[in-house]
Parts: sequence; C-alpha cells; structure tokens
Amino acid sequence: MADTDAKPSSFDAIRPERDRLPSSGWKRSIRWLRRQLPTGLFARSLLIIILPMFILQGVVTYLFMERHWHMVTERLSSAVTRDISAIIDMMETYPQNDDFAQLKRIAYQRLELDISVERNGTLPPPRPKPFFSLLDDFLSQEIARRIAKPFWIDTVGNSRIIEIRILVDKDVLRIFAPRAAAYASNTHIFIIWMVVTSLILIGISVLFIRGQIRPITALAKAAESFGKGQKMPDNFAPRGADEIRKASLAFILMRERIERHVEQRTAMLSGVSHDLRTILTRFKLQLALLGDDKELEPLHQDVNDMQSMLEGYLAFVRSEAEEDVGTVYLSEVMRRLEMHAELENKGFAATIEGRDEIRVRPNAFNRLISNLISNAWRHADNVRVKADHGTKWLTVTVDDDGPGIPVAMRDEVFKPFFRLDEARNLNASGTGLGLSIARDVARSHGGNVTLDDSPMGGLRAIIRIPA
Repeated sequence: MADTDAKPSSFDAIRPERDRLPSSGWKRSIRWLRRQLPTGLFARSLLIIILPMFILQGVVTYLFMERHWHMVTERLSSAVTRDISAIIDMMETYPQNDDFAQLKRIAYQRLELDISVERNGTLPPPRPKPFFSLLDDFLSQEIARRIAKPFWIDTVGNSRIIEIRILVDKDVLRIFAPRAAAYASNTHIFIIWMVVTSLILIGISVLFIRGQIRPITALAKAAESFGKGQKMPDNFAPRGADEIRKASLAFILMRERIERHVEQRTAMLSGVSHDLRTILTRFKLQLALLGDDKELEPLHQDVNDMQSMLEGYLAFVRSEAEEDVGTVYLSEVMRRLEMHAELENKGFAATIEGRDEIRVRPNAFNRLISNLISNAWRHADNVRVKADHGTKWLTVTVDDDGPGIPVAMRDEVFKPFFRLDEARNLNASGTGLGLSIARDVARSHGGNVTLDDSPMGGLRAIIRIPA
C-alpha cells in the first residue's frame, strides 16, 4: 500500500495548482450534470435522439429568424416605405384639392394603401414600444431614412393592419397598410411543420427504442430470477438486435452449464454420503455384537461423530437441491422458533417490521433461519431476532449473548467443516456446516449472511436477501 504521508514527486511539484485540486469547479459541474441525467437505458436513448434534434432545430430556427425572417421583413417594410414616399412626392409636386380624391384612388387601387389627409393636424404622442418590435424597428428605420419627416406608427392596435402618420408641411398623412404587406406573417407555418415532423420522428424513435429495450429488460429479469434461485420466466427467449440475442443465448447456455454442474455435484455428494452411511451402519452393527466394553467407548464416540458429520453433509447436499419458490410467513417462522426455544429452555425474543409474507424457497429459508438460531443457542442462553421486511430487501438480525467470534475469523467460519473451538464451547456438538449451509442458502436467494458484534455482548448474524 502506498504511503499516504510520502512527499509529492517532482512531477507533482511542477503541476499547476488548479490541476492538483481534488474538487475543482468543472469537476463539480460534471458530477452535478451526471446526477441530473437519467439512469435508465430507455431515457438515455431518447435523450441521445431528442437532444441533438432540439439543438439542430434551435440552430435552424435561429438562422431562419435571424436571416430569412429579418431579411423578408426588411424588404417588405422598405417596399411599403417607398410607396408612402411616392405618395408624399405626389402631394408635394402636384397640389390637390381639399379631398385628395385622385391620390386616394391611386393609393388604394395601385398600392393597396388606404390614405387620408388631416389639414393642420398634429401627431399623437409616441406609443410604448411593443415587446416584439421587429416590424417597428425596420419600419421606423426605413421611414427615417427614406422620408426624413416626423412620423408616428402603430403596429399593435389592429392585428391585421398597421397605421402610419407622417407630418407633411402642416398636414398629417394617415396611411393604413395591410400587415402582410410589411411583415413576414407566414413564419409560423415553418415552425408548425418543424414541430409536427419532430413529434412524428420522436414517436417513431420511442417505438423502436422500446422494442430494443424490452429484450434487455427481459434478460435482466431472467438473470435476477436466476440469481435469486428462482425459475427463469417461461416466455424468455433471445429477441431484439443481434448483440442482445447473443447475450441472451450466452446467458441461457451459462445457466444450463451451472445447473448441470450443480446437479452433478449434488448427485456425487449424495452418492458418497449414502455409501459412507452404509459402511457406518456395518461398523455400528459390529460394535453392537461385541457387547458393552469400556475399551470400545472411543470407537462408539467416533462412530457417533461420523454419523453426525454425515447427517450434516447430507443437509449440505440438500441445501443445493432445486426447490420451487413459495410464500413464507415470517410470523409462523418466529412462532416455531419460539416453541423450540421453550423446549430447549432458552431465552428468545422476536420482532417483525414490514410485510409478513415473503417469496422464497420455503424449506431452504427455514433451514437458513434454523441453522443460525441453533448455532446461537448452542453457545448462548438468550437470542433476539429482528426481521425488517422493506420494499426491496429482507433483513433478519440474530443477536446472542455468547462468547462471540474474533473479527479475524469471521470469514473462516463460513468454510465447510470449519470449527472454531477456541471461540465457542469445546463440548458443543456440530459438524462445521451450519454457517456454510446458511450462507449458501442466502446466496442462492441473491443475498448474503455476514457477522458482526452484537449489542448483547455476543455475535450478530445478519441475513440480507431480496424481498
């Protein structure tokens, strides 16, 4: 292990200070961004498709608004301003009578402008500038550049027309022009088409991504069921893209190899145990024929120990046998343990938090609990059990007031046939398979068994399996 107090190397000394900071600003920003991003593959796939699409549309929309829309509006406003400038030139070059009838007719028929003249009129006060002032800006710039006379415009009052008033000598020329003549008003069609096509593309993407995510989800559920020791779903089969099919097929073949290996080992262990029990029965029969002799007591004790070891061996074999998943009620398990504690004259207390029922392999789960409780009773007088059944995990805590196990040996005791006589009672019986079977059953359910110090002064065994 590296020495944490060692001096920095020469390379570290010449690095910039900002590179040696463990939590710089950009790193914190990246960590914050990672926390905000979705964690599911479906959501991330959608984000990969939607985010570039939105960025592209944003850039296209900005360029369209900045270039095309501005350019068209500017040209339309310039055309309307030129028409108004021509009308003013006609008023100043060819004086009309009081009604300006010919000028009104020409402006309406040829230029589609509705005009009127107020004799000795004045301009109203300026109106507040609208929030979206693109038309106001261009129209004001063109009137100021081409006509160079005092003016007043209103682009908000009526949505279909715009009103322009210009002071010509002492008269006020009022012009009503269609908004479409000075403003690119059909821009929303582009935006609508862009939004509609984006929604269609997103919908198609969602359907395709969901079709690819579904086989991955099925593979994850099958692997989770196998990890818990449950049967694989009946409708599971390789589907989806080629890579997903290869992964599913590899999982199926791996599961078959593991099951075949477990079956072969179970059959071998069961056969060996059966053969040994046959020979052991012959030993017991021969010892019985020899009669009662004190010199034979060590042989009787050895035979009994071998009998106990073989029973434990068979229990270890049975713990790996396949069993269907069923519903187990924690209250019933605790009730049986309480009755057994009364027979053994041991102290026992149990509490249950959360749901009472759990989906496990019943016989294996009962063997898991009973092995730990029996191990605790073998070396302690009082045992306390707490079962906490949450939404995702079942945690069962077994505390006793026995001598405990040293920290350095808590992993060793889970090895088959390992007996820690120094820490526990030397006269206690056992084969050294109880904790091995318990951990094996817990791991076959997708969980584990760990050991810790108990607040009662002895050992704490913690069972944690998926709920």
